[in-house]
Amino acid sequence: MAKQARAVQTWRSIVDAAASVFDDYGYERAAISEILRRAKVTKGALYFHFASKEAIAQAIMDEQTSTVEFEQEGSPLQSLVDGGQQFAFALRHNSMARAGTRLSIEGVFLGGPHPWGDWIDATARMLELGQERGEVFPQIDPMVSAKIIVASFTGIQLVSEADSGRADLREQVAEMWRHILPSIAHPGVIAHIKPEGRVDLAAQAREKAEREEQEARIAAEAKGAGSDPATDSGSRAGGPGLRGGGSGRGPRAGGTGDEGDEEPAGAGVAAGGAVA
Repeated sequence: MAKQARAVQTWRSIVDAAASVFDDYGYERAAISEILRRAKVTKGALYFHFASKEAIAQAIMDEQTSTVEFEQEGSPLQSLVDGGQQFAFALRHNSMARAGTRLSIEGVFLGGPHPWGDWIDATARMLELGQERGEVFPQIDPMVSAKIIVASFTGIQLVSEADSGRADLREQVAEMWRHILPSIAHPGVIAHIKPEGRVDLAAQAREKAEREEQEARIAAEAKGAGSDPATDSGSRAGGPGLRGGGSGRGPRAGGTGDEGDEEPAGAGVAAGGAVA
């Protein structure tokens, strides 16, 4: 179990570090050596989990899809709007989302799996649900509209990045919805949709940061007074417990052995002939 936990942690470190490198440099200029430096792992450990730079990039694109969740309850159209605003927020604050988007736009997997396929499919399903619940016009083709929505969002976030470093992305996405909604939804439904999203995620993040800062200050003051609430609580509960494990994704299947320190033959060459 200890080996498996270490493998999950190493996998996570590699993917997070690679996301920041791809975000900074793009696919072609991203170097394995820089990923190793940021992840603080050996080359053998990296190639234990990933056969190539392309495999790491694919893992990041897979992770990107987990940044958005569409609520199934309530208004399907509002859920679509909220999901888009979630992703807009992630593009400003999450290197995984930015890296995945950059990799998609750069066309790393041209001729392979559609880089926006999951997002388009999920959007189409929500539009179908909207038709079932009487929000979306029955004559609308969900797949066609889904492609237009995803393409519009992709273009708008690029323009926002160029104009303001995505500082205005929330409002730009809201404007996108103000233009699209009249073509797919009943007027009575549109009146109740909030294009900016139901939640101000930036304000929510600020409140969370302030709350955590206050809790840390209280804990520090308590510790300075000779009482550590966390330690006392852990003792009463029978000792400190283990923190939760890694994400649902993890190291490659069957990767329960030791992470080797030796680089396998040919591991320094990424798929497609790109040298790490």
